[in-house]
This record gives sequence, structure tokens and C-alpha cells, in this order.
Amino acid sequence: VQLQASGGGLVQAGGSLTLSCAVSGRTFSSYGMGWFRQAPGKERELVAAISSGGYTWYTNSVKGRFTISDDNAKNMAYLQMSDLKPEDTAIYYCAVSRRFTIYLDYDYWGQGTLVTVSS
Repeated sequence: VQLQASGGGLVQAGGSLTLSCAVSGRTFSSYGMGWFRQAPGKERELVAAISSGGYTWYTNSVKGRFTISDDNAKNMAYLQMSDLKPEDTAIYYCAVSRRFTIYLDYDYWGQGTLVTVSS
């Protein structure tokens, strides 16, 4: 399984960005898709996750601002981010697990895409 994240960039506080993750080679129908982020000097954290059945989970700091979705037909996953804050600045990663999980034990990872939010 290969994942390619894109869509990062520089945005002012209060702005919006949508990250995309292209997934290839995923042959299992039951899965979990997650978006993680890692800020300088901090541990990687799960931001949002979605199960193959459509169940979603968000970390508290992004609830109401971020929306995770996936499109099986296009083999794509997305993270819509709005009302961005400087503390959202991080490298964002997409990942796939063979089961839904809200921990770090994802099986496949994409490269990161940098999101920088200026104040």
C-alpha cells in the first residue's frame, strides 16, 4: 500500500486548507484511515480517523474545525481544515490500518505534507 499526501502550505490564522491523500494498492475492504500531525519538538498525534464504515473520530483540539472523509471510488482521503490556528502548524501524515484504530499502530504511512499557519 502506498500513500501520497498533498495540499499543505502556508495559510493565515483563520484560513482553510484541504489535505488530500492518494491511496494505491489497498486491497482490503475493511480499514481505518488516519491523519496524523507532528509539530517540531512534539510527538506525532492522531488528528482524525475514519473507518471503512464511515465512523469518524477527532482529537478534541480540532473538533468542529476539521473534517475527515474518504472516497473509495477515487482511492482518495481528505482532511478539510478550517479556522486554522498557529498551533495547527505541523507536518501532516496520512496512514492506513487494516482495522480502525485511534492509536499510532497504523500499517502504512505516506510522506508528510507541511502545514504552516501564520498569526
